[in-house]
Amino acid sequence: MSETTYQLIAIGVYFAAMLAIGYYAYTRTRNIDGYMLAERGLHPAVAALSANAADMSGWLLMGLPGAIYASGLIESWIAIGLTVGAWLNWKFVAPRLRAYTEIAGDSITIPSFFGRRLRDRTNLLRIVAALVILAFFTFYVSSGMVAAGKFFESSFGWEYLHGVLLVAAITLVYTLFGGFLGATLTDVAQGLLMFAALVAVPIVAVFTMGSPGEIVDGAQAVNPDVFNLFAGSDGAALLALSIFSTAAWGLGYFGQPHIIVRFMALRSSADAHYGRIVSTTWMIITALGAITTALIGIAYFNGPDPAKQIDDPETVFLLLSQIFFHPLVAGFVLAAVLAAIMSTMSSQLVVCSSALVEDLVNLTGRKASDKALLVYGRVGVLVVALVGLVLALDPDSAILELVAFAWAGFGAAFGPIVLLSLYWRRLTASGAIAGMVVGAVTVFVWGNIDSLSDRMYEIVPGFALNLLVAVVVSLLRPTTDPEIAAEFDRMEQELADGRGDIDLARQG
Repeated sequence: MSETTYQLIAIGVYFAAMLAIGYYAYTRTRNIDGYMLAERGLHPAVAALSANAADMSGWLLMGLPGAIYASGLIESWIAIGLTVGAWLNWKFVAPRLRAYTEIAGDSITIPSFFGRRLRDRTNLLRIVAALVILAFFTFYVSSGMVAAGKFFESSFGWEYLHGVLLVAAITLVYTLFGGFLGATLTDVAQGLLMFAALVAVPIVAVFTMGSPGEIVDGAQAVNPDVFNLFAGSDGAALLALSIFSTAAWGLGYFGQPHIIVRFMALRSSADAHYGRIVSTTWMIITALGAITTALIGIAYFNGPDPAKQIDDPETVFLLLSQIFFHPLVAGFVLAAVLAAIMSTMSSQLVVCSSALVEDLVNLTGRKASDKALLVYGRVGVLVVALVGLVLALDPDSAILELVAFAWAGFGAAFGPIVLLSLYWRRLTASGAIAGMVVGAVTVFVWGNIDSLSDRMYEIVPGFALNLLVAVVVSLLRPTTDPEIAAEFDRMEQELADGRGDIDLARQG
């Protein structure tokens, strides 16, 4: 058999496994709560691996290695910022959000939590939040489809569009029927596959190419500043600003709906401690694997043989796996890239579906059965996937740029409101709406002005302005609703008591 045949067999096995997991989840999903949140029964290790796989997407195996390959370790500040941000998210957001969402009317989506926590009787807050989710996730889903097209184009010489359509179809099927549980279980399998690939590729490459010293020398011969975390010629102040801007990716974690929804699905808030350990360990090891792979690629592809040089830095991981492994093994390593892409897409589609059904359809006042709501949820998944597909038709789209824009949008629009909701009892619905709108608009405007976005990642001004506006408006228009204060006190008391759950007894 040819190398391509071996690799396609491995990828076919991977696709079949994902569809089987999706079918299993379909048989376990009986109502809309199960479809959207798996009935709050996730083990912390499952939640952690699922959140990480949903978080990293094709960025970890294609975007990050590509950035390091092109510019050196200066680009690793993104990974450093993300690792710190993820740890802080599990430490300060996960336990409170798990407890508070159940206290606040058993909320199963971020918009519904905002609305119930702040007693927004106009429902305007939920509508604005749902629209923000739909707007930014279409870009995020699109980035996954772009990554899929590039994957099949660079690995097998397929037409870009054929790769986009295949991955979109497989992901859509298991998400459409399996819902949140299907997305979560496939995320776990995909997270483990990504972990194995990012450990195996650099280790095998080092042993094949020679000593680590030879690789270091080869990379430095191409770029003398490749290992310099502080490389730059614009002056100390501008360099510090650039590093801060890059590391500020970590701010985005507080507002990513497809990640923090895993916190809401934990069995109890006490599970957040174990989840934080699993999540942080996975992130550190996989980030190091991605960075090491890129550095090896610099030395390998930029040697004396010009035929080895590559055109697209974002394919460095794919090409190295094909060079150093047996075709069948390489196929499973390549499947890890698809795992990164598909895990994120599936999680985003479920969150979009919940925004459409729970936060828009339900607000019309119509009473619908669980069966009807399940149908609406699946239709929502289909609609968002189709919109993302249209946006992905441009093969020249850069994966990192699409991810960066969507990540900034959620971080700036939702991050400050999530933190204020959990830690500041005086936040009001009007303050949350004003801050959310300002944060989202700032990202759109700032991100489209090159002279600004080139100097500072748009999440920073968006996050800061959202926080400022939300606090000022809340102080100018304070609420006197005693139920808000009572629920806030109840949440803090349950966390202090170590329960962090309304009824832990029902968990067994």
